[in-house]
Amino acid sequence: HAHVVVSGSHRSLSLLTKLVNLACAAGAIGYARRVFVTVPGPDSFLFNSLIKSCSKFGFPNDAVAFYRCSLLEGIPPSNYTFTSVIKACADLSASRLGRGVHAHALACGFGSDPYVQSALVTFYAKSGNLNVARQVFDKVGERTVVTWNSMISGYEQNGSAKEAIELFDHMRESGIEPDSTTFVGVLAACAQSGALSLGSWVHEYVMDNGFDLNVVLGTSLINMYARCGNVSKSREVFDSMRERNVIAWTAMISAYATNGYGNQAVELFEQMRLRGPWPNKITFVAVLSACAHAGLVDVGRHAFASMKKEYDVEPGLEHYVCMVDMLGRAGFLDEAYEFIEKEIPMEPPPAVWTAMLGACKMHKNFDLGVSVAEHLLDSEPDNPGHYVMLSNIYALAGRSDRVQRVRNMMIQRGLKKQVGYSIIEVDGKTYMFSMGDKSHPETNIIYEYLDELMLRCTQAGYVPLADSLMHELEGEEREYALRFHSEKLAVAFGLLKTSHGMTVTVVKNLRMCEDCHLAFKYISVVANREIVVRDKLRFHHFKD
Repeated sequence: HAHVVVSGSHRSLSLLTKLVNLACAAGAIGYARRVFVTVPGPDSFLFNSLIKSCSKFGFPNDAVAFYRCSLLEGIPPSNYTFTSVIKACADLSASRLGRGVHAHALACGFGSDPYVQSALVTFYAKSGNLNVARQVFDKVGERTVVTWNSMISGYEQNGSAKEAIELFDHMRESGIEPDSTTFVGVLAACAQSGALSLGSWVHEYVMDNGFDLNVVLGTSLINMYARCGNVSKSREVFDSMRERNVIAWTAMISAYATNGYGNQAVELFEQMRLRGPWPNKITFVAVLSACAHAGLVDVGRHAFASMKKEYDVEPGLEHYVCMVDMLGRAGFLDEAYEFIEKEIPMEPPPAVWTAMLGACKMHKNFDLGVSVAEHLLDSEPDNPGHYVMLSNIYALAGRSDRVQRVRNMMIQRGLKKQVGYSIIEVDGKTYMFSMGDKSHPETNIIYEYLDELMLRCTQAGYVPLADSLMHELEGEEREYALRFHSEKLAVAFGLLKTSHGMTVTVVKNLRMCEDCHLAFKYISVVANREIVVRDKLRFHHFKD
């Protein structure tokens, strides 16, 4: 830049355009701004280059500012302008501004431009407005792979895994060749819905068609297999990756942790410390979670202490929750409570009290549990889940008067329990069950088979857990609810529809109840099958 000024070329628009682009790429947005104000008569090429660079390199506010500046200068926008500005609006979650830019693009005649349309699909999907995103997508004349990817990712990122998979199937039927970005979105949808067969097909397709198993695609495969309960395949992918960054290592450690392989998670973490990349805060969440579920308290204490001391990683909320969970599960309730009071620098958030309450329930310390549950209600008075937990604690402590009082509080506040459901994939199709669900065409067969299974379990020694009963139900209603939990229905359907030797994998949206956990231990024995249930917290494996 100094040489350009000294040589008298400081009025060259082409040189100054390259210079501001370089400044943006280097992260020196302040320098880019100062160069820009020295440019006499900036043209459309300079503005478009600057807007695109700001949007691409993580300066969305500046992209919008330069867009507005170009309008004030009377510079006509192009399709490249709108594509970059709409992306910036998506990154900012600026819904109102993005709709205004959309209107401007229509007014300027770029409403049918495929690049602008793809950017709009991404914008509306990131804004959570999937209906409008789909409307824009459906109006695209010639859809490129980028357009398809935008809509698939939009569905997946908004929790609509089924729609993402259906759109991917439509994409293949349309003859569009998927790319790595397509597969990253599809694998994330498979991980959400437990669609192992499609995820395995994607893996085979990637290998057979010579795709580069880069860090992003490899990590997506690790996560997909892990969330579908197949940790050995996750490790196979991890070992086959030529390049492994901190995200890949963390994904594999997390795969072990969430599937109950705490020792393997800790062992891999030690390998990472010796010959891998520098661990980050998410790595420590995975390690501490593994220690909590495996009962490795001393290892967990050491890992937590090393965060700040050895790696300069400041503990955050997730790490505090993991520590409380680890100490509580191991029975160190007093230490866990003391940790909350003395080690957590901020006001303990609800997640910390939830972990503490789970430990109180596990170790039947109901007096402390009531105190902790009341902390939860103070912190989140409108969360129905906290009232249900408090009700259960009171019931387990024999305080039926308090149970009714909590129920009345929920009614007065208009709160309802979150509906639980379970998902299972059979022959490439996904099925959903809720408690007492009778919507399936083979309901009678499923119920009869489940009754037969539970009878065989009872004969083998299974007795429903008294402390897992839903205390707000009475008599036959309570017994019915216990018999026909959503996860039990899904497992029964899976056992009916899959061949012997296949693992039955079910995804539960809430935490699995203690009675179901016990029942599946017996079902895996009497049916001689492996069962995997993924609830909102972790994986549960049941083998004969």
